[in-house]
Amino acid sequence: MSRKSTNRAGMGIGLLPRIHILVSSIFVLANCAVPVLKPDASDMGLSGMNEERIIRHIETLSSDQFLGRLPGSIGEELTTDYLRKEFMALGLEPAGDDKSYLQSVPMVGITMEESSALSFDSGTQRLSLTHGKDFMIWTKRVLERIAIQKSELVFIGYGIQAPEFGWDDFKGQNLEGKTLIVLVNDPPATLAGDPPRPDPAFFGGKAMTYYGRWTYKFEMAAEKGAQGCFIIHETEQAGYPWEVVRGSWGGEQFDLMETGKDLGRCEVEGWLTNNAARQLFSMAGKDFAEFKEAAAQPDFEPVELGVQASVAIKNSLDTIRSNNVVAKLEGNSPYLKDEHVVFLAHWDHLGQDLGLQGDTIYNGAVDNASGTAGLLEIAAAFTQLQTPPDRSLLFLAVTAEEQGLLGSRYFVENPIYPLGNNIAAINMDAMNVWGLTRDVTVVGMGNSGLDDLIRKIASKRARIVRPDPEPEKGFFYRSDHFSFAKKGVPTLYIQSGIDYIGRPEGWGTRIRDKYTRESYHKPSDEIGPEWDIRGLLDDLQLLFLVGEKLSSRDWTSQ
Repeated sequence: MSRKSTNRAGMGIGLLPRIHILVSSIFVLANCAVPVLKPDASDMGLSGMNEERIIRHIETLSSDQFLGRLPGSIGEELTTDYLRKEFMALGLEPAGDDKSYLQSVPMVGITMEESSALSFDSGTQRLSLTHGKDFMIWTKRVLERIAIQKSELVFIGYGIQAPEFGWDDFKGQNLEGKTLIVLVNDPPATLAGDPPRPDPAFFGGKAMTYYGRWTYKFEMAAEKGAQGCFIIHETEQAGYPWEVVRGSWGGEQFDLMETGKDLGRCEVEGWLTNNAARQLFSMAGKDFAEFKEAAAQPDFEPVELGVQASVAIKNSLDTIRSNNVVAKLEGNSPYLKDEHVVFLAHWDHLGQDLGLQGDTIYNGAVDNASGTAGLLEIAAAFTQLQTPPDRSLLFLAVTAEEQGLLGSRYFVENPIYPLGNNIAAINMDAMNVWGLTRDVTVVGMGNSGLDDLIRKIASKRARIVRPDPEPEKGFFYRSDHFSFAKKGVPTLYIQSGIDYIGRPEGWGTRIRDKYTRESYHKPSDEIGPEWDIRGLLDDLQLLFLVGEKLSSRDWTSQ
């Protein structure tokens, strides 16, 4: 592990896509000039940042003692206490409930104790699938028992209703009480030709839109009154292997405590492996490849499979109070200190799975002890400034990102300060731990004036800004900045670059693919001998400079 410091003025980061939903108030930053800093203000913050402290935070947060940082567990108590003490030691103000560092987030935990086999019956044939191996299933309804019996299956293509693209997979059919089978991601956007060419104007071209996100597909199924909904997993399209699905949805599932016990959701939600889906279609006398191809056309009609689905679930329920951790550095200007620049990272991970052989703890070193450590380090850098910036800074460590961005969603829906006072939200999730890069990839590039700001700052640090190399994987919708973006707050989210200094061409893509394949949402996400956090430090310095600019002047007066 390299812990060498560097005085070089740049290199490092990136990874991800563009958002294709309209976000209101994209902010006047794009038309603003970069303000002039007070002499040496930036150097004072940058000089205080160091790799030793960053790695200490990561080592602590990802240690076995913290048991995978599951919300509502002993791991949460240890994590939030650690963050609270670190913020206190920095002299930051508590900015949570009742003048504390904690914002209580009421949630319900649903643990599936038993599941019958998921069975499909065509009248002449029966297919029984095994939980974990062939399918994953859960319910977000706050009920101890859920069952669907002989629910008619309908293949609904991509499960998308997008009038702006002239696309409607539902075609007005009555789907009340039925179980939907849905393809992952967006339809392929291609123009006629040999070979077909990507159409950048159709469903975002290569980039995933929110229509391709699994959350949207479950939302639409519930809106149509479906009893159940299963998404067919395909590794390339989903962006992660089946083991990630199994690990992410295999334990206790959380949701925000809602009135009505979430009875508006489908009774069951889940995933099928690609192989299980092919078996199902074959039993129904259908060719999966043929119907998948047909679903890529806008004239696709839902297909009754002539098969009935049955499954039963027994749950245990637990009401918990998880917590966001919030600290504040108050701004120096009496006119601007009520406005905030928010730095955020999620502290949670997946906890522990005692059913695994060998290592049972999901340590989450990259995801997201690295981002949480970055949050603490940037907070420390701002406390080194001789005079605080004009605007206030909020340092927000949120819970339950892994459960569907629940902590950040709760924060924006129950703001401690008026949401409109947040001029920007800068997110840190799964940071660069493999060395210095020449590039920085902005997630959701093209939707905020913050792009222009980071481009100018990166250029001064001998780095280039590039769009996401894998926009089809929809990373923009998979982390906590998205909760802010949906409310109209300009956001910035960067991850590892791909052009690593001292490495051969393509190495950055290979190391990221290796992490996704071997460690993402697995117990093996631990600090490793290949780690080189000089790139993480470089990226944090870049984000510090962005935050320093945003908080220094009244941009609206430019």
